[in-house]
Amino acid sequence: MTRLWLLSGAILGGLAVAAGSFGAHGLKQVLEATGRADTWETAVRYAVYHATALLVVGLAAALPQANGSRSLLTAAGWSFFTGTLIFSGCLAALAVSGVRILGAIVPVGGVLFLVGWALLAAAAARMPE
Repeated sequence: MTRLWLLSGAILGGLAVAAGSFGAHGLKQVLEATGRADTWETAVRYAVYHATALLVVGLAAALPQANGSRSLLTAAGWSFFTGTLIFSGCLAALAVSGVRILGAIVPVGGVLFLVGWALLAAAAARMPE
């Protein structure tokens, strides 16, 4: 799973940078005209944060001390990955489309972020010094 989390983190991080650039340049007028530039920025910011978290999960999974924690790390990785798709994806879609129901789905991604951080903490607590 190490490779999966490192690859996912790198790809999501690159996509977040591209989305940030696209929002600042290609969508700037649309986002500012609709007052949703901050929504796009939040989507991108959280995507970057959790792409980095996926890299941490991948690096932690590669540690020899992670033997007893790999299932927790795997669950954390899936939580971060899925949370990013839901949270950042729905916020970005909301920013572009204005479809307000997407905002009701965003908290599901936020809960997955919280679960991922708790699982990462539990994995770290389980690792020997």
